[in-house]
Amino acid sequence: MRYAIYYTPPADHPLTLAAAAWLGRNAFDGSVTPVKHAFDDLVQAPRRYGFHATLKAPFSLKAGYGADDLADRFGIFCMENRGFTLPALKLARIGSFLALVNAEASSELDRLSSNAVEAFEPFRAALSDEDIARRNPQSLSPQQRAYLEKWGYPYVFDEFRFHMTLTGPVPDARMNAVEEALLAHFGDHLGKPHDIETCAVFVERDQDRHFVIDTFSRLAK
Repeated sequence: MRYAIYYTPPADHPLTLAAAAWLGRNAFDGSVTPVKHAFDDLVQAPRRYGFHATLKAPFSLKAGYGADDLADRFGIFCMENRGFTLPALKLARIGSFLALVNAEASSELDRLSSNAVEAFEPFRAALSDEDIARRNPQSLSPQQRAYLEKWGYPYVFDEFRFHMTLTGPVPDARMNAVEEALLAHFGDHLGKPHDIETCAVFVERDQDRHFVIDTFSRLAK
């Protein structure tokens, strides 16, 4: 069983509902629905994780800690960190996949991510050699490799990039078509202010390794 600290909008937020329709699964209740687009094969990976942006990447609990301990710390974290508003979201290509990202740099967003990385580190069990190998460390920069070894994830602090993943790897031949479909599907949410007011503890429970929301809370005002 693994846990993760993610940003995700509330269950009834229009963006949450649009993402659930695109991915074919809602992480709030685990419900699965058929997608209405032609790219089901490209959303398998993000469907498994649920709609989110990573703050603290998935981790196993260190010996001596339980789910209740993590939930208690999560409650404190949400009281210690204030919500804020991003000027806008945009669709972006990140390598071979597509995601919603912040259209402008945000020091508040960077601070929230850094705070999460540090706040939940005491709960994280050390990575195994197999865990490290799955990250393809040979492809990482020296700084990313150092972060992986110290924090369990290479993309933290100055390497952090906020993104809400919408596809797995997309072949070049299909990229334009997928991008056009995403722009149409999420058009109402692009280029507009977006509130970052909530966070959640996701947990990987079932045999299919799907992540669902275990605890959801608002950040401080």
